[in-house]
Amino acid sequence: MSYPISSKMWQRVSIVTLLLLIPSVGIAILRQSATVAVPANQTPPSSTATSSILPNHPDYQALQALVQQYSCVVSVQNFGTLPITRTEFATVLNACLNRSNELIATDPKIVTPADMKILQRLQSEFAPELATLKSPIDELEARSPITPTQTTRERTQGESTRKTQPLPTAPLPSIRSSSSVQDQLVNRATMPKPQAGSSIGRVVPEPQPGSRFNTENYNRIEDNPFHRVGNDPLSTFSIDVDTASYSNVRRFITQGELPPKDAVRIEELINYFTYNYPQPKGNRPFSVTTEVAAAPWNPQHKLVQVGLQGKRLESETLPPSNLVFLIDVSGSMDDPNKLPLVQQSLKLLVNKLRPEDRVSLVVYAGNAGLVLPATPGSQKSKILAAIDRLEAGGSTAGGQGIELAYKIAKQSFLKSGNNRVILATDGDFNVGVSSDGDLTRLIEQKRDQGIFLTVLGFGTGNYKDGKMEQLADKGNGNYAYIDTLSEAKKVLVNDLRGTLFTIAKDVKIQVEFNPAKVQAYRLIGYENRLLQNQDFNDDKKDAGDIGAGHSVTALYEIIPTGTKSDVKLPEVDPLRYQRSGETALNTADNELMQVKLRYKLPQDSTSQLITQTIQDDDLRADQIPSTNLRFAAAVATFGMVLRDSEYKGNANYDLVMKLATQAKGEDQEGYRGEFIRLVEQSRGLITRTGSRE
Repeated sequence: MSYPISSKMWQRVSIVTLLLLIPSVGIAILRQSATVAVPANQTPPSSTATSSILPNHPDYQALQALVQQYSCVVSVQNFGTLPITRTEFATVLNACLNRSNELIATDPKIVTPADMKILQRLQSEFAPELATLKSPIDELEARSPITPTQTTRERTQGESTRKTQPLPTAPLPSIRSSSSVQDQLVNRATMPKPQAGSSIGRVVPEPQPGSRFNTENYNRIEDNPFHRVGNDPLSTFSIDVDTASYSNVRRFITQGELPPKDAVRIEELINYFTYNYPQPKGNRPFSVTTEVAAAPWNPQHKLVQVGLQGKRLESETLPPSNLVFLIDVSGSMDDPNKLPLVQQSLKLLVNKLRPEDRVSLVVYAGNAGLVLPATPGSQKSKILAAIDRLEAGGSTAGGQGIELAYKIAKQSFLKSGNNRVILATDGDFNVGVSSDGDLTRLIEQKRDQGIFLTVLGFGTGNYKDGKMEQLADKGNGNYAYIDTLSEAKKVLVNDLRGTLFTIAKDVKIQVEFNPAKVQAYRLIGYENRLLQNQDFNDDKKDAGDIGAGHSVTALYEIIPTGTKSDVKLPEVDPLRYQRSGETALNTADNELMQVKLRYKLPQDSTSQLITQTIQDDDLRADQIPSTNLRFAAAVATFGMVLRDSEYKGNANYDLVMKLATQAKGEDQEGYRGEFIRLVEQSRGLITRTGSRE
């Protein structure tokens, strides 16, 4: 006599049999991801708490980004919206691995280095599930060492299923599970590469200097042209205290190549250096200094310098700080010159904190999380320990991180203090709010709350300069590029007051030229800081900010009236109803130009006005311009040569060297001496390449 067996019973028997016959399947079903990012005040969930991977898991989001980026074929229903099993995850991952191989076969550069690392990591984590698929798997794993967590059975199964060609990426050295993440990252750059024929796979030759994959992004710059004063007598722009372009240019030259033209923002090169301007008098937050001399690259023209000097504040008068470190710990930050350098840089700043200061630490990678709540500056060991715990991995949700950072800053807001978010990133946002427009709008919504933004850029290869400059600009803050620990010391220690403590915001300059004295003019640099003339009196229009002790320099090249210049000026028909130069001369006497400045105190919403005129003093043959003007002119000349500007006149590296060496001055910090060495290096590069003479 037989009894029918229910379908549920058959299912249970089948599953048990499968687990007994194929142990790796059982391992795959039971194994759970242990890389969920959790806030500091929560306990990490058990890795066996659920059999599914949730859509908000960093691995899930990283794979979803890869699917979208490379159009991988997805056969798993509801991928991207609902939880999936590890086997389903492996199915999608396998499709992306095969898709990557197909793309690389047509173009080896099409898969970015950051995505290659993500694929390698996911393949290692899901090796058992990939082994059960019995479908072609690329040899990414063969280029990475087998990790200690993999069993012999897993390695054998993984190796037996590899059929497609490997992705062309250099192997990563083995990493002991007991070592710290920071040590691991440093070791990757210093450990010797495996020899060809070793057990971990074929060694890929080192890329040639000219063939290196590069996705760095710079906004296009068009040199400011000359304007005829008779048709366009006003020049209006926002000040800029950023210094990122100089240290980034230095990085290129030090590595043996000239920077891209659009990486050279001349005003940031000039403002990297301090100048000997006088301290302001009375209640003004900054002084205004002007000077006129012959333009070194075109003696027929004149060079006008406008210098602002912010008031220096003593440590005892500085307000308390509420600082929120917002750190990018995504996969793209997994390089020695990125997250490890971020950690070292922030430690320098922490060591300068006072007991009344407060520090919070927010990270973002897939999801944003609070690592350290507001902590007094006296608890340095606690803050430093939180910085040491940072690890890189996953995709990047920059928008979520910024929102959380501003939320934390608001919770610890100091009404009479310095409230600031310090963002450290390579700018490679690829998940969440990712467009430049969305990010800048997000920052604009937050800046009116009295919380300013400092942006610190790190890294190479995928650096997003244009995006970070916009964030700092819209966030009422400053932007610096950190390429070395010494640069971190300059920004976060030597220039700490200017970097963190704003003394005047929304600073605008408007210059009116006298047509009786000036035929044409052009502003050197500040191309992306130009304003409409009507913006000068509009207090709602955002502009640049000056920090304590900061100096800001602007240079105008002018063509005096009556001078026959070799520069081609724009042709515009004479205006019928405007006053002639002779009439203007009677009104303005011997004035070249009038300089007007508007600024707001940090807590104010109404601007104040400063007005100053510049006289047309005849230049004597024996008159020597100040050290300030000559060194600023040297840096401007260098920028024009690097950009191969159509307005560089007779400028070349020899002229830069002459101006810089004669105007080096005391140079206590050695920055001007370093500039001279950079010029020498650039001249050497020109000699070898024969370009940008």
